[in-house]
Amino acid sequence: MEVKRDILWRVYLCFIGIVIFSVVILMRAVYIQQVQGTYWINQAKDQQQRFVEIDAERGTIYSEDGSMLSTSLPYFNIYIDFMAEGLREKNGKRFKDHVDSLSGCLANYFKDRSSTEYKQLLTQGYRKKDRFFLFKKNLSFQQYKELRTMPLIRQGRDKSGFIPEVKDKRLNPFGLLANRTIGLSREYIDSDGKIKNTNVGIEKTYDTVLKGQSGKRLMRKIAAGVFVPVDGSEIEPQNGKDIITTLDVNMQDIAENALLKVLTQYECEYGTCLVMEVKTGKIKAIANLGRRSDGSYWEDMNYAIRASEPGSTFKLATMLSLLEDKYTSLNHRVNLEGGVWTVNGRTVYDSENHGYDVSVKEAFEMSSNVGMAKLVTAYYSKKPLQFVEHLKRMRFDQYSGIDLLGETTPIVKTPKSRTWSATSLPWMSFGYEVLVSPLQTLMLYNAIANDGKMMKPYLVNAVKENGLVVKENKPEVLEEAVCNEQTLKLLQELLKGVCSDPHGTGTTLFKGAPYKVAGKTGTSLMANGNRGYADQIYQSSFAGYFPADNPQYSCIVVVKNKPRAAVYYGAKIAGPVFKELADKLYALNADKDKKNQPVIPVKKDSSYYLYAGAAEDMQQVMKTLQWKYRDSAGAHEWTRLYAANYEPVMDGQPVSKKNMPDVRGMGLKDALYLLENMQAKVIVRGRGKVKAQSVEPGTAFVKNQSVTIELN
Repeated sequence: MEVKRDILWRVYLCFIGIVIFSVVILMRAVYIQQVQGTYWINQAKDQQQRFVEIDAERGTIYSEDGSMLSTSLPYFNIYIDFMAEGLREKNGKRFKDHVDSLSGCLANYFKDRSSTEYKQLLTQGYRKKDRFFLFKKNLSFQQYKELRTMPLIRQGRDKSGFIPEVKDKRLNPFGLLANRTIGLSREYIDSDGKIKNTNVGIEKTYDTVLKGQSGKRLMRKIAAGVFVPVDGSEIEPQNGKDIITTLDVNMQDIAENALLKVLTQYECEYGTCLVMEVKTGKIKAIANLGRRSDGSYWEDMNYAIRASEPGSTFKLATMLSLLEDKYTSLNHRVNLEGGVWTVNGRTVYDSENHGYDVSVKEAFEMSSNVGMAKLVTAYYSKKPLQFVEHLKRMRFDQYSGIDLLGETTPIVKTPKSRTWSATSLPWMSFGYEVLVSPLQTLMLYNAIANDGKMMKPYLVNAVKENGLVVKENKPEVLEEAVCNEQTLKLLQELLKGVCSDPHGTGTTLFKGAPYKVAGKTGTSLMANGNRGYADQIYQSSFAGYFPADNPQYSCIVVVKNKPRAAVYYGAKIAGPVFKELADKLYALNADKDKKNQPVIPVKKDSSYYLYAGAAEDMQQVMKTLQWKYRDSAGAHEWTRLYAANYEPVMDGQPVSKKNMPDVRGMGLKDALYLLENMQAKVIVRGRGKVKAQSVEPGTAFVKNQSVTIELN
């Protein structure tokens, strides 16, 4: 009995253990199915299929006259799915019938392999049953277009197995021209292995506008590490918008070449040239050239918005302060001390001995450091903040506000600054101990040309989508008057005198010119890090406007010379760049009635339009009108017609029942048909074509959702 009881006890124990184990397994199975089911299903799907982003076509950057400055060109990678049903049916009859003719066409067109080699390549892939065989890389659109006409491939993807993958490359058609300002859009691979873009210039500032919205494509796993796209699963990307800049290609070319000529001749370190439209603040040209290790020059940095000690071009701000406070007049006499003057234990030097007793006007025209330092010390030494407040009113302590990222911080010292000293004030009077960018200096000169009104500089006129303006920048006034009218007239007289009076540092430069110039030369010694001023590196500059009697453009040229350069004065280095630019603009744009106004008004382009509707109807209308157009509608039921580079383009408009469609540009009939078929409640206002809709296109659509459409 004891043995039997012992055996039964063990059997019961095993049974109970099995029951408990079974219950645990059952509960775990229920938990996995009911609680974690969704998670594991998604994990399985992720292993078998995944979504990848489809890059949107990046918008194009144009000059003001419509020239392309930066655009995206498509290139194609071609893959082959050798397991495509159409290719394999009837024991591969279609492939065998066409492989010879296809190989011959490929050899004749690409000329990189013989017909036999192409046949071997295709046959080998067919035998291996490769599902995603990389056949060609980086084909241009023309090459891709030709490829689609070849035997087998022209039968379509399902029958040929040929799969195109479209990528975009960014191209600057004008190369060096305004390269840094327009910017670059280059791909790089980050630490996570993802492809990303790095941008500068307008490409960076307006990146969110240009890049559009990426789409998605479902990819299915067919082998280890191999995914192929699933037909019909694409969510179309929304292409980026276009940017219309203020730049003028001709002016940019002139500025770039004039600057490059001087930099090359004197082996300068770098230089910048800025041209601004006086009345509006539009930047018409912005050249930035830096010397590379091989001696060539490239747009490597935007020097126009980098702050440095401006030198003598800053004397205009000094004279504005003195005249505005009525501390002096142009005929007031000042002793230049033979070009050497000591103040608070530190010596101010002129570039040469300008004599002793001269007028304030002559001191400015001769660009006397001693003259400016003595005047500022005499009237502002006991109230330096009064002088500083004038500089702040001229906005030297603020960013310019231009639509470019990377502008360095300007510095205007005050008596409360840690580095303020007894000599700060006199040195500030001739452009030292302050840091301002060439663009900020140009803003002041432009304000004097514009009757005292300081304009905000800007580079972008408009943002366009499918040829329609979605955002437009207008001229913006920063300061209605930087000084009173009497001071303004005196400052204009001073700037004209620099380029025409016998004492003027720019008189020789513009002698015999058929137009008048108002401007100021500048030469400043630059510090070189810890070495200070020992290397004798000079910055040459010239700022001004033309024609002086009816200003159209203001311009500044700033050049950093090599150490111990033999020639470094502003009139010798920066002045010739300014003059060549002014000469060529005058010659190009002087009108027939000899008013000598170097500006030709550009008419607004009225060729932009947008129409949308059913693809068949749109195509029928175009056929009836016998209007030639580029058809990119494909198999889409709905389409949009718009202008691209003055050419009508019909593009497919994808419509999904899950997202709000874009009905802008449609007639009321088409818009109602599309929206009401999706069971939307439509409220209509106005007559004509749809110009706006209350629900943003692409947002998630909810059944019976209300949407208001406005007609034009």
